[in-house]
Amino acid sequence: MTKSHKQQGSLHPNNIHQQDYNFEDLCEVYPKLIQFVFVNKYGTETIDFSNPEAVKAINTALLFKYYNITFWDFPDDNLCPPIPGRVDYIHHLAGVLKSSEITEPISILDIGTGANCIYPLLGNAEYSWRFVGTDIDKKSLDRATKIIKKNNLTDFIKLKQQKDSTHIFTGILNETDKFSATICNPPFYKSQEDAMQANARKLEGLGGGNDSKTRNFSGKQQELWYKGGEKAFIHTYLYESSHYKTQCFWYSTLVSKKENVQGMYDSLQKLGATEIRTIPMHQGNKVTRVVAWTFLSKEEQKDWNN
Repeated sequence: MTKSHKQQGSLHPNNIHQQDYNFEDLCEVYPKLIQFVFVNKYGTETIDFSNPEAVKAINTALLFKYYNITFWDFPDDNLCPPIPGRVDYIHHLAGVLKSSEITEPISILDIGTGANCIYPLLGNAEYSWRFVGTDIDKKSLDRATKIIKKNNLTDFIKLKQQKDSTHIFTGILNETDKFSATICNPPFYKSQEDAMQANARKLEGLGGGNDSKTRNFSGKQQELWYKGGEKAFIHTYLYESSHYKTQCFWYSTLVSKKENVQGMYDSLQKLGATEIRTIPMHQGNKVTRVVAWTFLSKEEQKDWNN
């Protein structure tokens, strides 16, 4: 029996992907994965993580094996999310909600749900949360709708198009909406060129050369880059969240760049946030973080469940 590729890094204690990948089990639930599995020079069973088809296959297998998903397909030029890292965000957010004693049903607003619909799928599978997913791209929402229907999740996951790319919550939230939390994986890069350069460095580290056409993460414009990059996107996110202070208990977002966090705190304090939390997340050599904030007073928090 060969060794299997090991998940590195300090994942959330509730994350099922702490241990080595069991490729035998994964290939059994998703036979298309078999063609990508090989034994490397260290005697470890693994895949080529610089190959986008292999990456998509293993993440599909993980969904099939552990999250009761039976269909997950989208165009190859859409982002393919790494399941262990995505579900880590879900578990950390669950901890935030638990600490605030928010009762069920939990409802989450997913900003930029994408064609893969990954956060609603994982959040519903792990915690039975209900979701509204938003995106500016109609084709991505159409793909996500197909995934939702084929997995019989139409009662739990709804989708809504953001028709104005300059806004995030405006046009989505209204005065009667009430969400337990928001979740967001913002675009990290300032431009396509910025994204391609970062990918070339990533591929070199994976041993896949620097052919920018071989992108192990793929991704369309709205998924990867935003004018002004992560900092500009998050600034809009923070500012618009302050216009809907009582529509959501906790706002949250992933923040890739550590240097953006202090600016967020400064802005949120000016905007009237009553509490801000930063939660570090580790996967392999990558360190990112979730920043969560609320505008609710202590009294409003106590009355939330009423």
